[in-house]
Order: sequence, then structure tokens, then C-alpha cells
Amino acid sequence: MNADVDYPQGIAGTDTLPPCSIAARRTTGETVACESDEDSHARARPTMDMTTSPVTNALQPLQRDVQRLLGRCLLRLQQYERLMKAIVAHHEISGPAHSQEAIRAARIEDAATKTLGTLVGQLFGSYVVTDGNGGKERDDDLPGDVISFRTRVQLSLSAQDYAKTQADLKDLVSLRNTLVHHFIDQHDLWTVDGCRAAQDELGSAYTRIDQHFEQLRGWAEHMDQARRLAAEFVQSDVFHDLVVNGIAPDGTVDWPAAGIVRALREAAAQLAVEGWTPIVAAGRWIADRHPEQLPAKYGCSSWRQVVHECRLFELRYREVEGQRAAWYRPREA
Repeated sequence: MNADVDYPQGIAGTDTLPPCSIAARRTTGETVACESDEDSHARARPTMDMTTSPVTNALQPLQRDVQRLLGRCLLRLQQYERLMKAIVAHHEISGPAHSQEAIRAARIEDAATKTLGTLVGQLFGSYVVTDGNGGKERDDDLPGDVISFRTRVQLSLSAQDYAKTQADLKDLVSLRNTLVHHFIDQHDLWTVDGCRAAQDELGSAYTRIDQHFEQLRGWAEHMDQARRLAAEFVQSDVFHDLVVNGIAPDGTVDWPAAGIVRALREAAAQLAVEGWTPIVAAGRWIADRHPEQLPAKYGCSSWRQVVHECRLFELRYREVEGQRAAWYRPREA
């Protein structure tokens, strides 16, 4: 005769050997002795880990909370790294005007492959600088035959704040590496005390990470505001006058870059007689083709004054039909 016994469910939902079974051998009627529940559990209890622990064990909710807190830290770190990559990629752009978008895309792609430690290294001395040490502008790497732009946004700190911020971010990189690679080795997550210690450390770690994130977000907002102001300036008449006409915001004129000088050169190329061009004729020719290029725009009362002030043309007077007329020609380089 066989006696059927209901076997309890094992650890983590798997079946284990029953703590006690009753079996009668059909041929002899001999019965097999049973172990007590306590003896069976003591003999068959598995090694506990993060995935196999008794259902009633107090470790399970603690381990899950450790997992939650660690995940929260890692997600915040990923947000931090994404924002850092955006700042590194966008705070400085230089190159020909027609290639700006391609250059920006290349910088974004390059930043995407960098580790947090590398990004922090690139940030200092480039975006974060010390007072009075913003870096020298270099134009020798820009092509001279096309219109090119260089835009740079920087955050200037005192030498003391610069050193402290640099040290703090190095500590953040170290914290990130510990959480990602070594946290489980440094905490005994198979004991209640170990889990509680891990909870405390993860709470402190998140506070540190979040403080750094808020600081970085402030930097990003500063950079974004500067870029918006720069974009507004680029679209303004002041910028147009500076780039196209060579007129600075304070009214001074960069004559070699002035639009009116280019117009005078064009007129001379079309109207010159034996190398000389009547200024009056040139003024009429420019008024028809470049009506925005007027002497008054450059602080001059006449075309003759423009020719005189810019120092880029020779000026000569001739008698024409009894009238004294001014003629000009480009100076030889």
C-alpha cells in the first residue's frame, strides 16, 4: 500500500524533497523512517543569495529596496552623463558657416562615446575656466576664403572654486565607478545589517549625485541662455552691420571689411576709364545696385568723404567740362 502525501512548495517556487514521506514497500510491508521537519530543513537548507531566500525571510524586502536605491542612483548618473555630453558637444563650435551643422553633429557623435571621466577632463579648461583665463582665441585654424564663425560659451570661476569643483567632480566619477563596478563587493547583502548599511550609503550617494546634477543643470541653463542671446544677436541689424558692413556696435568702421568699400570696388571695375572712376558716377551706380550702401550709414556726408576716410583708394581731381570732379582708383596692395 502507498500513502500519498502533499509536498510543500520549495524555495522560490520550486519543488524540493518532502520533509517527510511515508512509503510502504508492497513486497515486504516494511516502512521507511521519517525525518522530522526540523532535521530535514537543517539538512536541505540551500545557500541564500539575492534570488533564493526563504519566502518568510526578512532579507527579501531589504534586498529589493537596495536594488531600488541602487537603480535610482544609476538612473540619476545617466541623466548627469547625458547632460554633460550635451554641454561638451555644444559649448564651442567653429568652422565655415556652411558646415556648422555638420560640425555640430560630429561633436555630438564624438561626445557620445566618451566616459564620464573623460567628459569631466574635457570640461575643465574648455567650458569651466578660471577668472581671466578664458583661453586665447585662435583664428589660424579657420579658413580665410569663406565666411567662418567661432562661438564659445564658458563658465568663469575663481581659482579656489575652480579647484574645489574639479576635485568634487573627480569624487563623483569615483563614486560612479564604485556603484557600477564594486558596490556588491563592498556590502554584505545577505544579512539584515549589511542591507541596512547599503541602504544608508545609497541614500547618501543619491544626495551627492543629485546635488551635482542640479549644479550641472544650472550650468546648462547658463549655456543655453548665452546661446539664445548669441542667436538673437546673429539675427540683429547690429550683427549684420558688423559682419556685412564692418560697422562695430560702437560705430567704428573696419574699412577693409566695409560693404560700401566693396561696392566702390565693384563700381570701379565697371566704370573705370584708364583706371580712374568718377566718384559721382560710382555713387549713382551703387545706388541702383546696392541702395543700402549709403555714406551716411558710415558716418560720412558724401561719397568723396568715404573715399578719403577709408584710405583704400587714391583720390584725384580733374576738370571736366569746366567743372572740378573727384575721381578715384583702388590703391595697389
